[in-house]
Amino acid sequence: MLMRPIEFEDLDALQAIAVETGVGFTSLPDNREFLEARIAETREAFDTRDGDPELATAPANYFFVLEDDDLPTGVPRAERIAGCCAIEARVGLDVPFYNYRVGRLAQASRQLDLHRTVDTLFLSSDHTGDAEVCSLYLRPQWREKGARNATLLSRMRWLFMATWRERFPDRVLAEMRGRFDDQGRSPFWESLGRHFFPIDFRHADRLTGLGQKSFIGELMPRYPICTALLPDSARACIGQVHDQTRPALAMLNAQGLRFEGYIDIFDAGPTVEAYLDDVRAVRHSRELEAVISDRAESPGAPRVLASTTQQCATFRACWVGREVEEDRLILHPDEARRLGVESGERLRVLAD
Repeated sequence: MLMRPIEFEDLDALQAIAVETGVGFTSLPDNREFLEARIAETREAFDTRDGDPELATAPANYFFVLEDDDLPTGVPRAERIAGCCAIEARVGLDVPFYNYRVGRLAQASRQLDLHRTVDTLFLSSDHTGDAEVCSLYLRPQWREKGARNATLLSRMRWLFMATWRERFPDRVLAEMRGRFDDQGRSPFWESLGRHFFPIDFRHADRLTGLGQKSFIGELMPRYPICTALLPDSARACIGQVHDQTRPALAMLNAQGLRFEGYIDIFDAGPTVEAYLDDVRAVRHSRELEAVISDRAESPGAPRVLASTTQQCATFRACWVGREVEEDRLILHPDEARRLGVESGERLRVLAD
């Protein structure tokens, strides 16, 4: 399995994934023109050279695909793509990035000798300029092959960000898909959002995915919303994740990202966040020299996640089957071929 930057030839696979993800997966709308434009944007980001002054302020998008390169050569490219993930370098710079901040309002009455606290929701754009890891999706036929594929999708983003650290800000976040009922509806949206937007959840979610977010700031109330006024079904959604999103949340929690009281304005799914340099994979990964040996045993069980460091545009990441030896990593020729590296080149590695 190989992680690499997306290419224009992957458009059919990306659209198939957009259809599979369904409602609530905002970052991948089923719109071919939008997806094609997103590939163009991400290729421009990958091709930007290190040292460019715009790197420190650009709202760049880095989109990756997971390719099963062990399939026969005759298998179409669209059927080789097992999943995807992405990194938004800085959110909210070109289009406002809104969410709710869960707060608490304290009230007291001396006359009645009462003290009350009320949970509230504040419309917020506090994460403007932060990085976001997003769009992680593993297709069903590859989920059955073990958790390694999902782990590769999730962790390789941290190796990429650690290698090209100057391209990213200090803080990073991830938005989790919220709860839906058995009919595929969001109780939080039905109880709150639909009263301010004269459209259904699917339409609002699609507009947001297409980057058309101005209606949020135009129509959402600016004053705090008391959650006590919401029905139990809606309050139960606040900060809770979709069942299919639990594994992704667990992987992010393991890296140190935590819920700090921000939720999605549509489905109330939690936002988790951390300082980038505090993320476990960023702190514990290191650069080693690649040594390719014909005498190396055939790749065994995955033990080390390795990624290239030479050029951003040719980034590659995959599992390799041996332990780290001091300041070098011995590669089997098949592993070196998959990564596209030669002896003496540097790799960023993370031991499992």
